[in-house]
Amino acid sequence: MMKNIKGKAYVLGDDIDTDQIIPANHLVYSLDDPKERKLYGKYALSGVPESSAGLPDGNHPFISEGEETSEYRIIIGGQNFGCGSSREHAPVALSMAGVQAVVAVSYARIFYRNSVDGGLIVPFESEDLTNEIRTGDEVEINQNELINHVSGKSYKLKDLGEVSDIINAGGIFQYARENGMIA
Repeated sequence: MMKNIKGKAYVLGDDIDTDQIIPANHLVYSLDDPKERKLYGKYALSGVPESSAGLPDGNHPFISEGEETSEYRIIIGGQNFGCGSSREHAPVALSMAGVQAVVAVSYARIFYRNSVDGGLIVPFESEDLTNEIRTGDEVEINQNELINHVSGKSYKLKDLGEVSDIINAGGIFQYARENGMIA
């Protein structure tokens, strides 16, 4: 059973691509080096144009000046979240920034799989919530429901199905180990 996820929401629009999530000039850091891995979090969403950051009310920095992690735990996105190149660094960057879940209308398939297989962030699907939730709203995900504690409204999320077992295990390799598929 998946634990509840609580925190501030960060709202984005449609077609947030992997170059916006982690720009190519920040791919020089080693994912195996713990100090360098933190830099993926520091530069997460640094490629999102300021005019669209934190939609619908605009211009909220995802990472505060001098920080490596964000105060936002849940991203609210539109259609085609994670499109673009197939870099696995995109969900790593969001995870290192402190993001625990993304709620979007739809995902690029490779971004979705990288998120699940790495056990990095939980990719929920829902109706378009980009005009329902504002950046900074305190929200909570409880199984298949998102509750906005500011407005008091709740929204149904699409059931994760079998991928919830992989996410709960901490990724595809841990899931395979726990189920005797690999040593």
